[in-house]
This record gives sequence, structure tokens and C-alpha cells, in this order.
Amino acid sequence: MEKKINRREKECEEKHSNSEGSEQEKDYKTSLVTLNVGGYLYITQKQTLTKYPDSFLEGIINGKIMCPCDAEGHYFIDRDGLLFRHILNFLRNGELLLPEGFRENQLLAQEADFFQLKVLSDAVKSRWEKEQLASRETTFLEITDSHDRSQGLRIFCNAPDFIAKIKSRIVLVSKSRLDGFPEEFSVSSNIIQFKYFIKSENGTRLVLKEDNTFVCTLETLKFEAIMTALKCGFRLLTSLDCSKGSIVHSDALHFIK
Repeated sequence: MEKKINRREKECEEKHSNSEGSEQEKDYKTSLVTLNVGGYLYITQKQTLTKYPDSFLEGIINGKIMCPCDAEGHYFIDRDGLLFRHILNFLRNGELLLPEGFRENQLLAQEADFFQLKVLSDAVKSRWEKEQLASRETTFLEITDSHDRSQGLRIFCNAPDFIAKIKSRIVLVSKSRLDGFPEEFSVSSNIIQFKYFIKSENGTRLVLKEDNTFVCTLETLKFEAIMTALKCGFRLLTSLDCSKGSIVHSDALHFIK
């Protein structure tokens, strides 16, 4: 008799447990929403879409705004499906995170306005203004002799991130040639200053020691600068000192995208 009671209790517990599990699974499934944005499908949770009250997406989910459905029954929003990725990432992360080289700030700001996400709209517009301000400022990098600043190379570009990239590349090349003696040159925000330059029949050379140990030529650094620029999508606008007759002999390079 006692065994039968224990068995019944066990069966009741299992049914109760299965019932709770199925309810939780049901709640989880109903919390998922599929959106068709301009032909691109996005699956996310209701709590993500309702994060900002009075936004367009919160209005759709809570029935405040009528939204058409596609043939599969998904909410259909006639907006830029590719850019919606950034809208959704903002809702998930609570901050604006964009890939390197993103150039569609104006379009994204329009999308943010449509979805009534003022915080995102303000963040995009602020980013856009900073980029436009930076693009109007010519940034330079100077590679020079610590004793004679007239000897060296100047690189100009209207993209600060490119200058930072090319500087790190040249420092990397120089350190590899210096063979463990990086103190032979110093680096500041816009200047790489080598300890010695010398003149020789083969052209201007950077040297490691006063005994003229070869490190690398300025021509090598120019080549590194030009190759890095081309890989990043920049072009050589002009040699700023055309009197030298060629890029190899010029004192300055000017890159633009």
C-alpha cells in the first residue's frame, strides 16, 4: 500500500515538473519575435525591442502601432534591412558600436529618427560631426633627424586613424631593423625622430651607430608609407615638393581617400 502511494506521488511530481517545463518553454518561445526589415529577417526577444518606451519598435510589440505582416506572418518594416543590424545592436548593447571604416552615418541617423530612438540619433550625429571636423584637419607625420629636422620625410593625410596606422607600421619596420636598440629613435604624437641620418652615394640612410651601421633608407620608409596607404584605400594626391622631380626624391607625401 505504501509503495503504491509513493509511486503515485512520484508520478504527480513528474507531471507537475513536465507541466512547468512546457510552460517555461512556451513562455520562452512567445518571447521571441521575427522581424522582416526590408527583406532581411531578424530574430530577437521582445524585451530587446521594448527597451526604449515610446519608440517605434516598442509601439509595435505592445500593440500601439499597427504593422503589416509578410506571407510568413512576421512583422514587416519597409526600411533598410542592412542598417537595421546596427539599430538592433544598439538596443542589445545600449551604446553605439560601429565597424571600423563605417561611412553611412547620415543614413543611420535617418533610420534612428524613423525608429524614434533619440539617444541613438544623437550618438550617430555626434559621431558624424566629429568625423567631418577631423576630415577638414590635415594630419601629418614627420620622420626626421634629431639633429637636423630639415632632413627627413613628411606624410600628410586628412584621416588621423590612417596616420596612427602608418606610424605604427614604420615603427615596427624600424624596430625590426634596429635589432634590439629601439632607444636609437623616439616617437611622439606626430614625429618619429631618429638619432642619426647620414648622406651617402646611395642616398639618405638611417643608421644605428656612429660607425654607419646600415638600418634602412628613407626610400624604404616611403615605400612602406605608399603601400600601407594603397592597402587602406587611399591614393597619393601629389608630392608636396614637386621640385625634386620624383616621388622617391620628394620630402613629403600627401594621401587622400
